Amino acid sequence: MKNTSKEERNEYTFDGFCKRLLKNETRDYYRRMQHRRKHEVPLSELPEETLSQLAVWDSYFENTYLFEIMGFEISIKDELLAEALKTLPQDRREIILLSYFLGMSDPEIAEHLNLVRRTVAYRRTSTLQALKKCMEEKADE
Repeated sequence: MKNTSKEERNEYTFDGFCKRLLKNETRDYYRRMQHRRKHEVPLSELPEETLSQLAVWDSYFENTYLFEIMGFEISIKDELLAEALKTLPQDRREIILLSYFLGMSDPEIAEHLNLVRRTVAYRRTSTLQALKKCMEEKADE
């Protein structure tokens, strides 16, 4: 047997370790791939019924009513509320939309519509009562 230095033996040992490691990793990889092929089904091979169960359909602005105010589009999904809002006069509808959908305070609404704050407050409360009455009537139909 040939006398090899300790450094060469370490190199051979490390070389053997690396080869064993790569061989084992390759074997594990092929096992994982075989397991996948056996247990996973590509989406293209799924039946139509199964695909429809997995699908999610977005419903952006489907069955919504749009109201525009101050350059903003407010979408309302509730048909009853939207129909009730349509029956209101434009100035009353603006007060409700600004207050409840854009979160503006009475002084801000008053400034925007050139009204007195107290007028805005009165119109908002009376319009809410009218909306309630209108929605109750339509709900009973």
